[in-house]
Amino acid sequence: MSSSTTTTTSGAAGAGSRGSALPLRVEVARQLSRVRTRWVGVLVVALPLLLVAAFALGGEDDPADGSASFVDLATSSAVNFAVFALLAASGFLFVVLVALFAGDTVAAEASWSSLRYLLAAPVGRRRLLAVKAVVAAASSTLGIVAFIAVCLLIGVVAYGWGPLTSPLGDALGGWEALGRLGLATAYVVVQLSWVGALAFWLGTRTDAPLGAVGGAVLANILSAILASITALGDLRAWLPTYDAGAWTALLQPAVVWDDMVRGLATSLILTVVFGVLAVIGFERKDVTS
Repeated sequence: MSSSTTTTTSGAAGAGSRGSALPLRVEVARQLSRVRTRWVGVLVVALPLLLVAAFALGGEDDPADGSASFVDLATSSAVNFAVFALLAASGFLFVVLVALFAGDTVAAEASWSSLRYLLAAPVGRRRLLAVKAVVAAASSTLGIVAFIAVCLLIGVVAYGWGPLTSPLGDALGGWEALGRLGLATAYVVVQLSWVGALAFWLGTRTDAPLGAVGGAVLANILSAILASITALGDLRAWLPTYDAGAWTALLQPAVVWDDMVRGLATSLILTVVFGVLAVIGFERKDVTS
């Protein structure tokens, strides 16, 4: 009788544990409650306002030679303002944002000594990685998209709705330009996936969240430096940051896709490689924290 009761109790406990194996909604709630997530939300709203204030304080700047840049055209319409913001943020701010959400998610659990308790729930290691990777990717994407959306809204209020004007003098109608901006934002999100995957892998190898985040950001900086060295010739094309700005081709009436396709392919290949390394390494890791 005692044995039967014990078996039944164990089976019920096991079933209950399997049913509570880190659902996505639980991880989403955990991430939303994080202080860093709230600060990202503040930054998404505050930075566009700071840009508008900077342009207002700086006044109009007409180049003497008649040429124009994205900075000079930023105040010509809401779409131009959002394009300038995307250009300004994609080089570093978005890199940090993606690395933060991806590199902090597993490493923070280890630093809090809660990782082993999650795995004892029981939560399979692949299940834990999958849930955290999905939430990190969704958080990064939402942060970038929200930033561009806020830039558009603030741009409409500050500069009005109008066509997108490129530095070459080409113009796209407002609604067509909005579609191109959406594609450019999607390109930036996918192109930065390698940064997130690298940060995620590093986060499974260390108990220091800042180490994982900093390592991914440093790798992006080093890649950008190497990509600027013309002496490397065609070798630069293999660097993940070489085509990071290829989305600017979407701002022209006739779009050339070659550089964007190469940039996406390079990033996705690295994303898969770092993802596989994260799974293999984490499954073999002795989790003690």
